[in-house]
Amino acid sequence: MDVRTESDSMGLVTIPSDRYYGAQTQRSINMFKIGHDHFPAEFIHSFALLKKAAALANQELGLLAPEKALLIASVCDEIMAGKFDDHFPLVVWQTGSGTQTHMNLNEVIAHRAAEKAKEAGSKIKVDAHDDVNISQSSNDVFSAIMHIVVAQIWTSKLLPSIAALRKAFEAKSEKYASVLKIGRTHMMDATPMTFGQELSGYAAQLDFAEQTISQALVGILPLPLGGTAIGTGLNTHIRFAEVVTGKLEQLTGIPFRPADNKFALIAAHDTLVNAHSSLKTLSVACIKIANDLRLMASGPRAGLGELKLPANEPGSSIMPGKVNPTQVEALTMVAIQVIGNDFAVSFAGSQGQLELNTYKPLIIHNLMHSTELLADACKSFRVNCVEGMEADEARMREHLDRSLMLVTALNPVIGYDQAAKLAKYALDKNLSLRDAAKELGVISMDEFDKVVRPETMIGPKMN
Repeated sequence: MDVRTESDSMGLVTIPSDRYYGAQTQRSINMFKIGHDHFPAEFIHSFALLKKAAALANQELGLLAPEKALLIASVCDEIMAGKFDDHFPLVVWQTGSGTQTHMNLNEVIAHRAAEKAKEAGSKIKVDAHDDVNISQSSNDVFSAIMHIVVAQIWTSKLLPSIAALRKAFEAKSEKYASVLKIGRTHMMDATPMTFGQELSGYAAQLDFAEQTISQALVGILPLPLGGTAIGTGLNTHIRFAEVVTGKLEQLTGIPFRPADNKFALIAAHDTLVNAHSSLKTLSVACIKIANDLRLMASGPRAGLGELKLPANEPGSSIMPGKVNPTQVEALTMVAIQVIGNDFAVSFAGSQGQLELNTYKPLIIHNLMHSTELLADACKSFRVNCVEGMEADEARMREHLDRSLMLVTALNPVIGYDQAAKLAKYALDKNLSLRDAAKELGVISMDEFDKVVRPETMIGPKMN
């Protein structure tokens, strides 16, 4: 393998000659051979976007020559296009400030910019520290990119995925608005409802999760850029924070702004802890919804059997014809993983010391992991389960007609105690409620038929 030698503040380092990264990146490769978790390309591309915004801001403020700023911006465009994805090899488990990944960006940008200048016949030199990193520290930049990438993937992927799933449930709720079924509490028969009402509850849960995530998104729009090492803004132009966040808004369409207090966003990550907590809220809703569909679809002959889920693939290697609720299983596994990730993010968020939280890579790794899992799982669940599921209306009616809890409608007529006696008698004698009422003589059959009508028991009375 052809190599080259570069030096940094600690001495000489040998680097593969075909790599654009430099000494600090290579040191990280050598020193942190820990696991196989790497920052995804999406993270690196967002980071390049930030470096482009910083270069353009520094140019506008007169801190960076236009020709250097344009070179840096053009390299960032190449990185965002995925051209150099294999030049960002570092694992998540590195320095807690993310400095090594930040320097990986600075080094690749500087080397590629110098190469482009040479190709154009220019003698311009671009330095990773003195040019690419003007007005920046890893502490404020890595903290900022954590906010930026989450805002981007929530806006472009997660929130649309949740909204689409919610709308799918709303459409099913409308379709089955008049289909009666028995409700259940404590896993026991309760009073009647429509299947549409039941589905509307799931849509409302997703709506709440969507709102919770949207509110958390507002909290991560302020950025600590311009705070440099600890929040004071040493070595920055007084307008840098304002200008660079303005550039980011222009480039992304997302209304980023300078943080009112940069110390807080470098030393702590409460806003990101809150952001991940909103993903936990969505996960809890997904588990409830998916498990309900699993129960209603159980059987098909020895369970509730009220819901038909799409038969996507064989469910057993030994039982012919068996089909399982696999989309439910995938979604609930994802949700449980996210809840586990939430603990890691919460604990890491609590571990900031003095002016710096040094768990930044862990926090953003888990936030991105949870976001990607939930966005993909919600889409898969919608496309491969919810949109194709169908109510077994005959089975729902059968369960409804056999339910003893229709007796609840008789409370205002014969009283709670008499109604309870009637229900118990019907159960003990294996009779329908109507036949039990006839044998006990607690109400006339005409009155019974007038009062015990499931379609009138799905909402409050008018008077």
